[in-house]
Amino acid sequence: MYQIRTDLALETQEKMQEDHIELKGVRFLEEKINKSLTISTVVIETENGAKTMGKPRGTYITIEAGNMDEEDEDYHREISVQLAKIIKKLIKGKKEELSVLVVGLGNREVTPDALGPRVVDNLFITRHIVKEYGKYAFGSEKVNRISSIVPGVMAQTGMESLEIIHGIVDETKPDLVIAVDALAARSTKRLNRTIQVTDTGINPGSGVGNHRHGLNEKSLGVPVISIGIPTVVDAATIVNDTMFNLIAALSQSRAFDMLGNSLEELSDGEKYELIRELLAPNLNAMFVTPKDIDESVKRLSFTISEGINIAFMGGKPLEPAV
Repeated sequence: MYQIRTDLALETQEKMQEDHIELKGVRFLEEKINKSLTISTVVIETENGAKTMGKPRGTYITIEAGNMDEEDEDYHREISVQLAKIIKKLIKGKKEELSVLVVGLGNREVTPDALGPRVVDNLFITRHIVKEYGKYAFGSEKVNRISSIVPGVMAQTGMESLEIIHGIVDETKPDLVIAVDALAARSTKRLNRTIQVTDTGINPGSGVGNHRHGLNEKSLGVPVISIGIPTVVDAATIVNDTMFNLIAALSQSRAFDMLGNSLEELSDGEKYELIRELLAPNLNAMFVTPKDIDESVKRLSFTISEGINIAFMGGKPLEPAV
């Protein structure tokens, strides 16, 4: 079985269904909130399920909204509210007051990879205020202590993100780490329109084949929730989708008979490998992002940061960072 590169458990599950692969130890649930908003949950319950899916055991919740990438004066607050509900669901059972470290993964200088840093820019940070003046500075008896860090990337710091974050966790001892990162999708229709939230942590750079040490409960010693939006898609995937549409169109015409049905006889894996060979060496490692990615990242980062603010601070009003 071949793997089209994707960070989304939902896309992996869909691919397994398309290939008629039996998924034992994996549960799937879909809930339609309204016409444009759908929440899907993939729960990998067993090691066999994890091996089949190629992802760690845990819960993967995906928010899909066709209008998420569109301009909205409230930065799609309805999506932020749903994100807050999902975060609360994943931390259910933990103590009422939490110390939370939000990690903005990615490279601020590369627009499709700047989602994590931009989310941190818009967060309501409270740890220093609680530490200096006490929680009553907020007029409340219960205040979550929110801190954040943008560790950069190895090319900038010479250090693994895990090394930096591990040191901060050891020093500040948070109850929970939330890691925010840009992801890669298999389908172009999900770019900037999908949020994945999972309790399994994250591997920085995995979406573009740049594997770094994972941030998870095993490596950090505290629970890790990861939040991500796909901002890039593999070039080979775009060509693969185009080939699929081309074959579908040709099959309806006489021109297809001249090809002797040779393209149609190829399996999905054979088509994808053929494309990768044709693209190599110049385009094989290319990832593609929408042309308005700068505005998209700005809007989406505020949608995510508001979701985190609502989850832990009740949604304090904030102006987006410029």
